[in-house]
Amino acid sequence: MPLKNFWQAPGLRREMRQRIYLSSPHMSGLEMDYVDEAFKTNWVAPLGPHVTAFENEMCIFTGRKYAAALSSGTAAIHLGLKALGVGKGDIVFCPSFTFAGSANPIDYLGAIPVFIDSDPDTFNMSPSALEAAYKEYPNPKAVIIVNLYGNPADFGALLCITKRYGTPVLEDAAESLGAEYQGKQTGSFGDISILSFNGNKIITTSGGGMALTDSQKWRDKIVFWATQSREKAAWYQHEEIGYNYRLSNILAGIGRGQLKVLEARVKRKTEIFELYAREFADNPHIRMCPQTAGGKSNRWLTVITLSGECKAGVMDVIGALEKENIEARPVWKPMHLQPVFKNCPFFSALSATGVCASLFERGVCLPSDTKMSDGEVRLVAAIVNSVVGTC
Repeated sequence: MPLKNFWQAPGLRREMRQRIYLSSPHMSGLEMDYVDEAFKTNWVAPLGPHVTAFENEMCIFTGRKYAAALSSGTAAIHLGLKALGVGKGDIVFCPSFTFAGSANPIDYLGAIPVFIDSDPDTFNMSPSALEAAYKEYPNPKAVIIVNLYGNPADFGALLCITKRYGTPVLEDAAESLGAEYQGKQTGSFGDISILSFNGNKIITTSGGGMALTDSQKWRDKIVFWATQSREKAAWYQHEEIGYNYRLSNILAGIGRGQLKVLEARVKRKTEIFELYAREFADNPHIRMCPQTAGGKSNRWLTVITLSGECKAGVMDVIGALEKENIEARPVWKPMHLQPVFKNCPFFSALSATGVCASLFERGVCLPSDTKMSDGEVRLVAAIVNSVVGTC
């Protein structure tokens, strides 16, 4: 449908009075039962029965043995790397094409991030670039593998490499809860895996995260550090530096209610992605974010890339959507291009700047809010087609 005709569609003008968000919290109503219980029982501080139950439920869902509910996904990466023995001067491999929260904890520990380029067929860590990094740094302390925008990484190829070198893996599944690789849930592929429940994630606790592992030793150590490293004594005894990283019982209650609707959220995210794909099917200048072979993305965000021949750019698309009160964003700016990491090594199998730099120049995150109507998705697509159609 031409863009101008959308405004004539019944009910659309009413719908468009409110902003269309990229991915905002979507409460089911089930959360309030758990929150009310927390208040009635006075479990409002960190720790409590909802924290324990949320950890157990997430273990059942992902197939992991142990979980530690924490204040954020970044906190989970920090303590996960620490549990893997990462310390000052150690090398840690990390995708360049990711959110800063994946990389910042490396610096927290005084370690050195070495950034790895993306695979054009998955947008995730490139196995060939990882091999190139190992040739120069054969003994990294850990490898962080990210499931970008909800799409599982190519674990078949990547874990084959890391196992050959004997390197532990931290799986950053912050964006991919509910996604699968070869029939297994993401969050189950790292020696330690992490989740995020930030407000924009597929389920939320408003703010929060979780570390997952099959090692009770690592889980207990993470919980110990997350509770200020308090030793077992009648007084407050501290023999190690600790952190205030535990999730509150109230927020865990929200998470329990959200987990009950995760399947419905993944279904709606997928419907939104597929509707965009149909609307863009005849536009040769738009490519949908690929899905890893053997993987099933949760379609957390719908990402498109514009062809190199297209005269319209990322900010043209974002600006046109913003005029209609619609939120869109560029894709993640690669870490090796960030000023704070400008002196860190970067490995690409294809070019000096890498595949991820090209994705940043041409990639757009479109609104994928599970509260969007089909009409709103079509409107967003029509605006994008109208801009990119000028190529």
